[in-house]
Amino acid sequence: MNPLAATLYRDLTCAVAAVLITLALSMTFVQSTALAPGTRTAGGVFVPVEPLHAWFGQPEPAVLVD
Repeated sequence: MNPLAATLYRDLTCAVAAVLITLALSMTFVQSTALAPGTRTAGGVFVPVEPLHAWFGQPEPAVLVD
C-alpha cells in the first residue's frame, strides 16, 4: 500500500470514529436533558421527584451562636 493510500485510510478511519463518538455523546446529552429537572417518566406519565436538599450546602439554615 502506498503512503498516500495509507494516510487516507488512517484519516478516514479516524474521522469515522470521531463522528461516531460525537453522535454517541450528543445522543446521551439529548436523552439526559429531554425532561425538566425534577421530573421523570413512569410509564409515560410525568412524576415529580422530591429534591434532595442535602446535595448542596446544608440541609438546614445555619444557626449563629454568640
